[in-house]
Amino acid sequence: MIRAVFIPQKNERLASGPGLVTKTFGIDISFNSLEVLNNNSLWISQRNSIPEEKDLIQTTRIGISKAKNIKWRWYLKNSRSVSKRLKGDRTPKFK
Repeated sequence: MIRAVFIPQKNERLASGPGLVTKTFGIDISFNSLEVLNNNSLWISQRNSIPEEKDLIQTTRIGISKAKNIKWRWYLKNSRSVSKRLKGDRTPKFK
């Protein structure tokens, strides 16, 4: 699940959670049966850089009732587009 997306020159909270990601990009249930690699509607492109392990935060999921303690959620430490940060992890300042 994509938790958040940073969009240059836009408010960093525009797509700061799964619901806002789908709303911002117009993703609805019609996307449910799309093949990941062979479709003309949605794709993932390669980044110019690969994040290092120290740049990733791993935490538990929010709002689930089973497997609450399993760390299934990741985000980039320097991202301001995160809906909820790990306790003690402060939102980074604007660059």
